[in-house]
Amino acid sequence: MPLDHQQLQQITTLTLAHYQAGAEEFREGTRDHDVSQNIEALLRHVRGSTPLSLLDFGCGPGRDLRAFKALGHQPVGLDGCAEFVAMARADSGCEVWQQDFLALDLPAERFDGIFANAVLFHIPSQELPRVLGELRSSLKPGGVLFSSNPRGDNQEGWSGDRYGAWHDLASWRRLLDAAGFDELEHYYRPTGLPREQQPWLASVWRKREMV
Repeated sequence: MPLDHQQLQQITTLTLAHYQAGAEEFREGTRDHDVSQNIEALLRHVRGSTPLSLLDFGCGPGRDLRAFKALGHQPVGLDGCAEFVAMARADSGCEVWQQDFLALDLPAERFDGIFANAVLFHIPSQELPRVLGELRSSLKPGGVLFSSNPRGDNQEGWSGDRYGAWHDLASWRRLLDAAGFDELEHYYRPTGLPREQQPWLASVWRKREMV
């Protein structure tokens, strides 16, 4: 059954409350996570020269904003959690927008690339085509979207007090293709482990030119 407006509001409210309540613990727990492989995967496909205009979608406390800024780029953060937004602004010195993922207000053709690391899986499947379309519209022609999500068997629902959707590669490909993206590469993380020990699916996509 499709989720109604009230259910979608509940998903947003409870999931954000989880992160708000544990913001400091989350920051300390993820501060040293090495996502350089993901950052490099985005940047090697983006056309253009430094500084690139980048959107860190679901930027959390700002760890990756600092990384992009240190590389000479012009990143903008976006998160729905007010505490994360405050942390990211203070820690990175970057512009950070507070927006609900299900009620985005993004500028058209602003960004060379979008970095969506461990965030799009929080969006209910029925809303994902619309959200992907909004992200696509905010990319410049030929812009690049990076995503990394915990993979699964296309199930979705509550995990504690957070909502998530766990896609496999085939499902993710169908969603991104329908949203107007062409696949550039995909890989599983952490590298060097058997597939059953690689819970993360990372993929890179280019905004398709419409004819």
